[in-house]
Amino acid sequence: MSIRLRFSLACAGVFFVLAALVLVGIYVVVRQSLDYRAGLLTPSSILINRPWGVNEFQRFDDYYEVARQRAMQVRAVYQADTLSNVRTVGALAVLAGTAAAFGIGWRAAGWVLRPLSNVTASARGIAQSQDLSERIGYEGPRDELKELTEIYDTILGRLARSFDGQRRFVANASHELRTPLTINRTLVDVAVRRPDATEDVRRLGESLLLVNARHERLIDGLLALTEGEQAVLDRRPFDLQDVAEHVLDQAAAEAAEREVTIHRLLDPAPTAGEAVLVERLVQNLVENAIRHNQPKGEVWVTTRRRGGPAAGVVELVVANTGLQVAPYEIETIFEPFRRLHGDRLRSDRGSGLGLSIVRVITEAHDGTVVASPREEGGLTISVELPLREP
Repeated sequence: MSIRLRFSLACAGVFFVLAALVLVGIYVVVRQSLDYRAGLLTPSSILINRPWGVNEFQRFDDYYEVARQRAMQVRAVYQADTLSNVRTVGALAVLAGTAAAFGIGWRAAGWVLRPLSNVTASARGIAQSQDLSERIGYEGPRDELKELTEIYDTILGRLARSFDGQRRFVANASHELRTPLTINRTLVDVAVRRPDATEDVRRLGESLLLVNARHERLIDGLLALTEGEQAVLDRRPFDLQDVAEHVLDQAAAEAAEREVTIHRLLDPAPTAGEAVLVERLVQNLVENAIRHNQPKGEVWVTTRRRGGPAAGVVELVVANTGLQVAPYEIETIFEPFRRLHGDRLRSDRGSGLGLSIVRVITEAHDGTVVASPREEGGLTISVELPLREP
């Protein structure tokens, strides 16, 4: 229940309890007032008005007891009717007052919580814009809400400084880590291509180039993983179909080299986000499907849209043939540096970060990714992203 509803129910509950106690007190007082009293209901004489005159009966006359019994019956009827009215009218008054207390509490809670609603709207706007330079800037009395908003603004400031530092670190690390590897690759390549290079030097150079290439892929994967974990700030519309076609065109040569057939089932799938990161997502899935395949294997890549404009999604499905995969191994493939079937150290299969990057990029775009084993062998990986109508 919301705070406003709880406050209203509390007001109604307090009124109901207090009103019920008052009603019980009134009922007890009225009942005691109507109880039998010897001095009142047993007088020394009784006067009875009749059409032909007034008769007075003394306590020991014959008709005295008859008249007294009739008076007692009238008193009993009057008492029951009075107490019934107290119960009925009192209960209706308590219920009506409780409903009124609930309504008044609801309105009062809305008035009290209006500043909190404004703060919530400001915080939601900051979260949707993902601009950490914005602040709530609540202007109001020095109360609990003022202290809460100041703490929230302080946290936003620290997060902004932290993200800025992370971005600078990623940029510096990208330059500092890639530059030595590029120099090493160039030097080894020049040494291998020299006319006087011996066969041993060439084999050593080729091994070093493979190690260097593995390190480059590892660094690229770690940087992409770091960038993907950051929130997507620039959500621009694009079509997932175009991204998939571009990636498949680039992967055609590697697929032909490994004798893998790619089937394209691409339908329009408009979405929004960082197209470069989504391209990396599709690239990792396609490369994973090609490299973790069998000779003369097959890969199916599908893009489509499902649902209406309000709650629709676009879907990317990449399926491939290959070895049988146990269901309990599915979740581990999304963890960094984890591969199936124990091929952990093979550099031709990548750095072990491909599907981890896929999950991070998907979550950054408010999507989901699910993997499932195929009965014939291999995997089917499905990525769902929010639909964005063009």
